Amino acid sequence: MAESFAGPTGNSLASAGETLEHDLFPEERRAIADAVPSRRAEFALGRHCARHALAALGAPRRPILPGPTREPLWPPGFVGSITHCSGYCAAAVGRGDEFLTVGIDAEPDEPLPPGVLDEIALPGEADAIAASGEGNPDRRLFCAKEAVYKAWFPVARRWLGFEEASIAFAAGGTFRATILVSGPLASMTGRWMIRDGLIVAAIAEAIDRPDRTAPYI
Repeated sequence: MAESFAGPTGNSLASAGETLEHDLFPEERRAIADAVPSRRAEFALGRHCARHALAALGAPRRPILPGPTREPLWPPGFVGSITHCSGYCAAAVGRGDEFLTVGIDAEPDEPLPPGVLDEIALPGEADAIAASGEGNPDRRLFCAKEAVYKAWFPVARRWLGFEEASIAFAAGGTFRATILVSGPLASMTGRWMIRDGLIVAAIAEAIDRPDRTAPYI
């Protein structure tokens, strides 16, 4: 596994991204030609982080184009995930012969807007996270579910709704996601942390995970 980060505060994400647009491949610049400046900056910084992470694994420098739903199309033999939020960008990448999928999400450690928790939480989830006082548990739940979706989509190739994954947080900054619909993964395990005003959740599903009875490769 390799990770790359940029940020963490203020307008550093946009300003750094703007200065990195010239480093994009022509194909990448064409893919975001009609995007607003903030989106182009976000895209450029995300690709910068991703290429740093790939280089750490020995991957050659090459375009990372967006797919039909804007998901990164990783080089053959690699899996990964990119996340952006205000002032922060990160990429996590693994070799495809070691990891089935990777998902990462970062969110500001702030309460969710009113009503959002009711839309994302299953019965019992809201009560369970309320018992945890560290940071903003509602945002942590959202962050974990976003990481689950990012790990799910590349192997399932279909949407996973908030109501289709149940999250249980455990001691030591870990969580387990139970997938409530049929598909390539019945569960996932991940880690979360709070630092510098951010919540970050990440999943790296090893191909040979001992408790996976039916690998999907």
